[in-house]
Amino acid sequence: MENREFRTLTCYTDGASRGNPGPSACAYILMTRSGDVLEERAVFIGRGTNNEAEYRGLLEGLAAAERLGAVRLEVFSDSELMIRQMAGAYRVSSPRLRPLYEEAQALIRHFREVTFQSVPREHPLIGRADQLCNKVLDAGGGRADRQGA
Repeated sequence: MENREFRTLTCYTDGASRGNPGPSACAYILMTRSGDVLEERAVFIGRGTNNEAEYRGLLEGLAAAERLGAVRLEVFSDSELMIRQMAGAYRVSSPRLRPLYEEAQALIRHFREVTFQSVPREHPLIGRADQLCNKVLDAGGGRADRQGA
């Protein structure tokens, strides 16, 4: 395994809501830069909006990356709103999103560096995270997860 002190991980996140608000789930996929999946997980988060689900996916991914010893993290999402808010380009005016944003800001302080990048919904790993969300929603809650090597 590579030296944990210099470990950079990549995190793909997604959130889904059936209704806005409605039953919601979030998912993340954590990978090494060489493309090995370390962990993927989806969580039913109850009733919420799509934007809340997107932030929950980020929070779950950040917590998992910290647990796995990441020092640097590259975050990818198809939520342009969340990415731009986290990057500081948009301010957070929603009272529903503000606490999630603040929690994410607190978590990113645990890393040496975190970057945020918007990717199209069609990106294969965003598609995989979306599938994980829908699997949990189809099952009516619970969670889906898999840990890699």
